[in-house]
Amino acid sequence: MRFIKWLSELSKGDIHLAGGKGANLGEIARVVQVPPGFVVTTEAFSYFLQSTGLRDKIREVLREYITKGEPEEYEKASSVIRSLIDSAPLPPELEGELIEAYRRLGEMVGLPDVAVAVRSSATAEDIPEASFAGQQDTYLNVRGSENVITYVKKVWGSLYTARAIYYRERMGIPHEKSLMAVVVQKLVNARSAGVIFTLDPTSGDKSKIVIEASWGLGEGVVRGLVTPDEYVVDKATLKIIDKRISTKKIAVVRDDAGLVKEVEVPHEKANKQALTDEEVVELAKMALKLEQHYGHPVDIEFAVDADLEFPRNLFILQVRPETVWSRRAEQPAKAEEAATGTVVVKGIPASPGVAVGAAKICLTLEDAKKKLKKGDILVTKMTDPDWVPYMRIASAIVTDEGGRTSHAAIVSRELGIPAVVGTGNATSVLKDGVVYTVDGSKGVVMLGAVAKKEEAKAVEVAAAPKEIILHIYRAVPTGTK
Repeated sequence: MRFIKWLSELSKGDIHLAGGKGANLGEIARVVQVPPGFVVTTEAFSYFLQSTGLRDKIREVLREYITKGEPEEYEKASSVIRSLIDSAPLPPELEGELIEAYRRLGEMVGLPDVAVAVRSSATAEDIPEASFAGQQDTYLNVRGSENVITYVKKVWGSLYTARAIYYRERMGIPHEKSLMAVVVQKLVNARSAGVIFTLDPTSGDKSKIVIEASWGLGEGVVRGLVTPDEYVVDKATLKIIDKRISTKKIAVVRDDAGLVKEVEVPHEKANKQALTDEEVVELAKMALKLEQHYGHPVDIEFAVDADLEFPRNLFILQVRPETVWSRRAEQPAKAEEAATGTVVVKGIPASPGVAVGAAKICLTLEDAKKKLKKGDILVTKMTDPDWVPYMRIASAIVTDEGGRTSHAAIVSRELGIPAVVGTGNATSVLKDGVVYTVDGSKGVVMLGAVAKKEEAKAVEVAAAPKEIILHIYRAVPTGTK
């Protein structure tokens, strides 16, 4: 086939053909289990743009609408470009290959109308120099060849979200050099899911593997909707050395129509382990194989398929280089201020350092816009990509929900902001305007300025590497199906 490549045909050297995610999935399929699937290549995307005349039209829209760099201009240009892509028909030869590939996938798994995930794989995604995964869309539970075609085009269009257009301009990446491949994979019927780091994401300790998991789809973990279970495995012995089982009140699941929704977890299930100990150890083994294969610490997304028996039920969905500690390892270590005082809130240590500031309780973005000033402590239930501009001016982040791999935790580490997550009650216990000290290494919030402001690890936005600008996030975009 000219426009389709099966994952088994790909490797990490195929990033320009299969995008970062597709090439990476092909590479990891050589090492561990991944859901079977294929990639609609960047060549298919280029052929689509060229044969429909959209390449020139997109260039004209960007030139016409974006003149002053205002957010509204990016939004308008994005809307126009995505509509053009949605409405353009596929060239017949490309459509034929896509339909045939979907039919073959159904034969492989024994399901003629197999449910698939249709996932973005941009050529600049998932590489250390530009870690901005998540900016494009993913669509889940897509069934039937006509729907696969529809959502492949929607993923192509998501290369032109307002955020992605802005990011490329800030990073100096020419729009015409950013191409989109699309991964189409058998959808895992996720009983449980989560994230694995092959180092301690808070301290950078490379002797440990940290696994976070919750019921249902992994979005609940990465979006910080739930405080997940955490399992710490020693790399040398592959034994579980620490375990924290949380009350997982919410699960993200798919309904009968294939839409993602949040449901309440029954009380008797909420406090049970989302993974068995044998699943934890097997996942740790897979993670270690991947780290050894790539030669550096990695950040892994996984799911446990409810339809299969152990160990065939464990699937790796995505692997990225770990960027925070890998980057810091190249810089001299800084001494951190030790702080002791009256602890008023405890949570999960998510990003190291100590900060002093006035707490601002922000339950909505509107609250943050009105109340938050540079150097304040942002206290909220959870964060998503829309919170990043406010996170950048805060001296520390404290959240009610989330674990060490949630959006709030990851962005805080990228920006060098101390963070405590999964407190359960910070928004109700901490008071607006009161000064607190946040110790992100210990996972505590203390009353008053128990460390001097000038000695605490304050956030300096200008010091953040340009790679992260505004868009380091792993949350699934709104509108994900």
